[in-house]
Amino acid sequence: MMDEYRRGWAHRYLREAKAELEAAKKMPYIAPSLVLEAVRKARNAIHYSLGEPAFIETVIREAAEKPQMISDPFLKFLVNIEELMQQLAQLEEVDGEKAVEKADNLIQLASDIVETLTGEKIED
Repeated sequence: MMDEYRRGWAHRYLREAKAELEAAKKMPYIAPSLVLEAVRKARNAIHYSLGEPAFIETVIREAAEKPQMISDPFLKFLVNIEELMQQLAQLEEVDGEKAVEKADNLIQLASDIVETLTGEKIED
């Protein structure tokens, strides 16, 4: 079961990720940085909902070093989020619509994960 502290942070990060994404849609000239921030916050929401974020990040980092050894589909998903963040951070010219769409999908997945683990519906 998730404690109130982590539940609160998971919900906060999801709210902020959604707000960053909405801002990216309204301000395309700064969309790349906003999309990256939205993805980071969605990732943080997932990490807080799973347990201690520092521990989760260590597990993901170790798994990313040996991607061929990952047999757990959820761990592979978490590694893919890290790869997406690296790609977004390195790209100078990001296809804005594609980036926003990927971020939107990730935020929805993060919402589903947090809702499942907390047993609470997250309001938009």
